[in-house]
Amino acid sequence: MLPSAFSERLFDNVFGDTFSLPSAFVHDRLFGKHGRNLMKADVRELEKSYELDVDLPGFKKEEIGVEVADGCLTICACKGQSREEEKPGQYIRRERSFGECRRTFYVGEGIGPKDVQAKYEDGILKLCFPKVAAQKEPEEKKVAIQ
Repeated sequence: MLPSAFSERLFDNVFGDTFSLPSAFVHDRLFGKHGRNLMKADVRELEKSYELDVDLPGFKKEEIGVEVADGCLTICACKGQSREEEKPGQYIRRERSFGECRRTFYVGEGIGPKDVQAKYEDGILKLCFPKVAAQKEPEEKKVAIQ
């Protein structure tokens, strides 16, 4: 058992992101060192549909967008502060910035925006969409000659 001074991940605190790939830095500026934990998803298969739960803590419903096009369901969440908003005083340090995260799931060619039900509460986006029957390949009627 580690002392609480090391928090949840000992080597992340000791080495930081020194050994991480450059893609690990994508969310660092806006979402902090835990940015790569954003948009974790659970997918459940039911008898006639699929349910998708996506973690989006700290976002407002207005900051989240869901689109369906070409068989792909895309979730986009944008966060930031308005640059036009001026507050009195001089900033000593500013760490908050604009940013967006996006994740795409293949749901099938037969799914459209009207087929997807979406609900956002308690930091979790819940999506439900029907299963699409797999299209059968046309059976070949000719006999292959070898």
